[in-house]
Amino acid sequence: MQRRKIIAGNWKMNMTPGEAVELINTLKPLVATDQADVVFCVPAIDIIPAIEAVKGSNIAIGAENMYFEDSGAYTGEISPKMLTAAGVGYVIIGHSERREYFAETDETVNKKVLKAFEHGLTPIICCGESLTQREQGITIDWIRQQIKIAFQGVTAEQAATAVIAYEPIWAIGTGKVATTEQAQEVCAAIRVCMAELYGQTTADATRIQYGGSVTAASAAELFSQADIDGGLVGGASLKADFGKIVNYQ
Repeated sequence: MQRRKIIAGNWKMNMTPGEAVELINTLKPLVATDQADVVFCVPAIDIIPAIEAVKGSNIAIGAENMYFEDSGAYTGEISPKMLTAAGVGYVIIGHSERREYFAETDETVNKKVLKAFEHGLTPIICCGESLTQREQGITIDWIRQQIKIAFQGVTAEQAATAVIAYEPIWAIGTGKVATTEQAQEVCAAIRVCMAELYGQTTADATRIQYGGSVTAASAAELFSQADIDGGLVGGASLKADFGKIVNYQ
């Protein structure tokens, strides 16, 4: 099955609203393509100016996080209703930095995934192992657990539209990149897990990204693998080089 590539930038805690608009205007002509979906996941304060700035382009705007309730006394949080009302189409859920610094768990990831689908948002569901876990030889077991819990209560129809981002934690922001073989091995294992949960047709439809120090130099080889359907790109998405990653062919 030919899956459409999806290449998303995760801006993390970078870019003021003014800087966001400036960066988008710089990147718009560089990421123009009809060969892949292009998403900029931006800080909450940048969402509305970013959505205005990408009008007329091929870029979709995503959020970096959201809460699993529609509204309420959750100071500092953003609801899926707010995101959809602003025009957001995607949301990153369960990034390793959210898990590490903000105590997110597999269970809260699952709640957010269910709420995203309820509101028509496409979740970019993150999974990944630490260096210790890789050295212990439990990478695949760990990732399978993350996937199985994240997708509890998700229908096959919903799962087919999800995006899964495999990001080895030891490769995020370190300059280290998993070898192409390592990345493909885990992404293939994720697809096997999805087939066990939902059947091969759904697994074949689900898009699986690789993330972790993706660069213009590594993108083409990574994205050509059978089970890697694009990337979730951190630091490189804040530079003109992101255009080379998007147009990796």
